Amino acid sequence: MRPRSVVDYGLAKRAALAELRSGSLTRDDACDAQPYLLRAARYHGEPTDQLCPVCGRERLTHVTYVYGEELGRYEGRVKATAELAQMDREYGEFRVYVVEVCQSCGWNHLAVSYVLGRGEQSPER
Repeated sequence: MRPRSVVDYGLAKRAALAELRSGSLTRDDACDAQPYLLRAARYHGEPTDQLCPVCGRERLTHVTYVYGEELGRYEGRVKATAELAQMDREYGEFRVYVVEVCQSCGWNHLAVSYVLGRGEQSPER
């Protein structure tokens, strides 16, 4: 599996945390995870070793979403990291978005996005 077009949103995360600490961003605005995202984190997310940068009480959970024209009914679904390797071989191209979520305070932020797949569109799909 070789991710392409990787976008790391670490700078945006640091900026949001700096705004939170300076008071120009409220905690309610920073910790605004929707109920669907919190449920996805609880039941389908993958725990990390990173503590929440806002509350520091709980480890962050990664929720991985996949999008692409070829995915059909699987587009926009949560997938486990282990499933991505098989999808990488099966589909021509799709984008992966990894969101970090704190299930305690509701902090959430897009961590990284990248493209997977064989690199071409499958004619049979």
